Order: sequence, then structure tokens, then C-alpha cells
Amino acid sequence: MDFTFSEEQQAAAEAARGVFADVAPDAVPSPALTTGAVADAFDRALWSRLADADLLSLLLAEEYGGAGLDAVALCLVLRESAKVLARVPLLENSAALAAVQAYGRQELRAELLARAGRGEIVLTVAASGRTGHDPAELAVTARQGEGEDADWVLDGVHTAVPWVYDADIVVVPAHTAADRTVLALVPRAHDGVALGEQFSTSGERLGELRLDSVRIGARDVIDVEGAWEWLRDLLTTGTCALALGLGERVLRMSSEYTSKREQFGFPVATFQAVAVQAADRYIDLRAMEVTLWQAAWRLSSGARGALPVAGDVAVAKIWASEGVRRVVQTAQHLHGGFGADVDYPLHRYHAWAKHLELSLGPAAAHEEALGDLLAAHSLG
Repeated sequence: MDFTFSEEQQAAAEAARGVFADVAPDAVPSPALTTGAVADAFDRALWSRLADADLLSLLLAEEYGGAGLDAVALCLVLRESAKVLARVPLLENSAALAAVQAYGRQELRAELLARAGRGEIVLTVAASGRTGHDPAELAVTARQGEGEDADWVLDGVHTAVPWVYDADIVVVPAHTAADRTVLALVPRAHDGVALGEQFSTSGERLGELRLDSVRIGARDVIDVEGAWEWLRDLLTTGTCALALGLGERVLRMSSEYTSKREQFGFPVATFQAVAVQAADRYIDLRAMEVTLWQAAWRLSSGARGALPVAGDVAVAKIWASEGVRRVVQTAQHLHGGFGADVDYPLHRYHAWAKHLELSLGPAAAHEEALGDLLAAHSLG
């Protein structure tokens, strides 16, 4: 197994490091001191810089102004974004565009992809379902009139939709009477669409998306088998990349702090108990990394395995959820009271880690999904 990155993938990561180099994780108020959202909108200035660096169109084909790269390249960029807690819908927008490119009608691709790749419009995805614990595709019903090109009508509610107040279009999974899942591209400002304000542990504004007899044209509905599952796997894998980048930054913060903090005349990093805890978290990060690249590679290459790609994605998310939680908890312990100081950024990383741990399902949910896959597929 060779996870050596291509020159193009490495160039994307290098471009991301350049864009994120001057981003401060504490540029907005602390979520610990804010009763509502830490900001009214995402970082539009950073969004423009990402567009200028061609990082919003990373997965798009050249005909749409993109670089034609894959999920591995996207995860490399997301990894860098999480190190500075970049407040942009990079994952959701990129995954939505990739799904439209892979499964959408030609007229939809022509209308949407190039503009979104330039940052002119923003897409997000409703992936948490009605409660955050049930399958997202069951939260909304979709019914179509007579004829292949007839309009669709959507009814239902999705909770905790990220960046929805800033998005122009929300990709909504919905189920039909025939037990199929479709993806509807719903304009945020549309008849029958309403939003209810919610907040994440990181202090970012989420939204409950309410759809009441929302009518969508056939062009804006993706009715292709496997489209939602592919999009969900890409979103989950991207979340694992965010968790990895955040965890790596937190472990570095712990290393820097314990190397400077002295007790009994010695840096606490030289104490065996501290070194062992840091080493355990390093092992967590390496396990998070290898399972992430396995999942991203399966998504990108379409390679066959003993289990469907969902199995590798589940393993990656189990490690990401459990690993990032252990990393931030150990960091808080090694920092002592300093870790809870709201003038120091560690508590922000802790809040973002909790959000990432639970996003698209905690470890227990993916363990159950993995168990179902193992029961259904013989490994002998």
C-alpha cells in the first residue's frame, strides 16, 4: 500500500498552506463567552482567497475551470484548514459540486459548476437528518408529478445544516414513495423554505431547514442510484480530514507548551507520564491518518475491497471521532488550568473537536454500520 501523494496533490496542499498561513483561530469571539453565534457569516475574505488560489474548484474538471483532482487532494486541503479553524464551507461546497459533476444533468452542471468554483455562489448539504441520529435521506419526502420532466415537491425537516444562512443552494437528500433517494438542489430563498437558527458547540450558526411543499424543477433533482451514498461518504471522509488536521495542531500546541512549562527545574515534557500520554495521542493521529487515506483512496480510485467503500469510511470515522476526542482531552490535561483560559485558543479547538466528533454520526453509529457490513459480506 503506497500513500505517496502525487505532485498535483502536494501542490494543492502547498497552496492551502499559503492561503491559511495568516488565518488566526481566534479572529472571532470565543464560543465560551458568546450566547449565540460567534459571527453572522463565514469568513468571506478567506473564501475569496481560496477562490483565487483555485481551491474551491479543486475537484472540478477542466471544462468547468477546475483542477480535476480527487478526494485525496481535497482532504489534504481540509487538513490544513482545520489547523487554523478556518470558518468556511469548503467541505460542504466541494462535496456538493463533486456530486453535481458526477451525477447531475448536463444543463445543471453547465449552469452551476463554473460559477460555484469561482466562489460566486455557495452550496451546502443537509446531511444530519431530522434529529441528527436518524438516516438523513428519511427526513424529507419527495414526490414527482407525471412525466420525466415534471416538478418535484419536497416536505420535511433537516436539522443542523452547516452554513445554511450563507449558502445560496442546499443539497437535500429525500426519499420517494418507491423507496429511492434523490438529491434536490433547493435555493435557500425559495417559496416554502424556512430556517430555524441553531448553534454548534464551536459557536457557528447552523440552521434547521424546513420544507413545506417546496416545488423544484426536474433539472435540479438528481435521481441517480448511489448519488447520496457517494456524497455522504465524501462528506464523512472530509470530516475525518478536518479532525486529523485539528488533532495534529493540538498535539503540536501541547508539545510546545510542555517543552516550555517547567516544574522542579525541568520542562514537564521530560516527565515520563507526560511523554507517555503524548506518545499515545501521536499513535491516535497516525491511526487517524492511515484510515483517512485508505477511505479517500477508495473513494477516488473506485478500487474494490473486501467491503464496500462505506466500510473504509466507517473505520476512518470511528478513528477520527474517538481519536480527536482523546487528543483534545489529553491536551487540556497537559495544559492544566491554562487550557481553559479563554484568551488561549485551545478551548476553541476542543469545541470544534466535539462538533467534528459528532458530525455525520459518532463512533458508535459507525461501529454499528461497520458491523452490518461485516455481517452482510463474507471476508473468507
